[in-house]
Amino acid sequence: MTRILVVDDEPQILRALRINLRARRYEVDIAASGAAALKAAASHPPDLVVLDLGLPDIDGVEVIRGLRGWTAVPIIVLSGRAGSEDKVAALDAGADDYVTKPFGVEELLARIRAVTRRLGVSSEAVPALRIGQHTVDLADRTVLSDDGTEVKLTPTQWNVLEKLLRHPGKLISQRQLLQDVWGPEYQNETNYLRQYLAQLRRKLEDDPARPRHLITEPGMGYRYRP
Repeated sequence: MTRILVVDDEPQILRALRINLRARRYEVDIAASGAAALKAAASHPPDLVVLDLGLPDIDGVEVIRGLRGWTAVPIIVLSGRAGSEDKVAALDAGADDYVTKPFGVEELLARIRAVTRRLGVSSEAVPALRIGQHTVDLADRTVLSDDGTEVKLTPTQWNVLEKLLRHPGKLISQRQLLQDVWGPEYQNETNYLRQYLAQLRRKLEDDPARPRHLITEPGMGYRYRP
């Protein structure tokens, strides 16, 4: 059964969508805030997210970015913001479709069917992983030491780390990492990877000189070893 997470701060919309989606044999989770949505998605990874942008705590675009840090699950934005700038921001952040309020339930159901056909219903959730004495939570984008200290990472360090952690055990080529993090024009800048992997190892590995988790495969690429 397909699990859908519906995120909206309007109780009547949550109620209506839950009733209509369950009637069509979807499993439904609901959340009324951005923080609750991220927590729900990490605890019970959905197959699809229906997300309002105007949430009381975290802007919906930031919720999309938070989800995209660790899952490729389809996201349909449901919002009263009709401006093209809002649509572009949501789509650039990683949304797959955009439905403007007020909306018809049948239209939304058609969009859900279209997105799941096009992308397939899948979740690549990897909410929390271990590196040495640290827990990396990709859902919350936090790194905590076992003593409770938070380790700060720059956005680029996060991007490199996420690419590896989302594919545990898999060799990620230098070219692929450079293209995904910096762009196609940087595919030969292997010194970037050496520098950033060294920084990550200093922050996360027990012995940066002899890493156990962030592994270099000489001349080929890098891998995360759980």
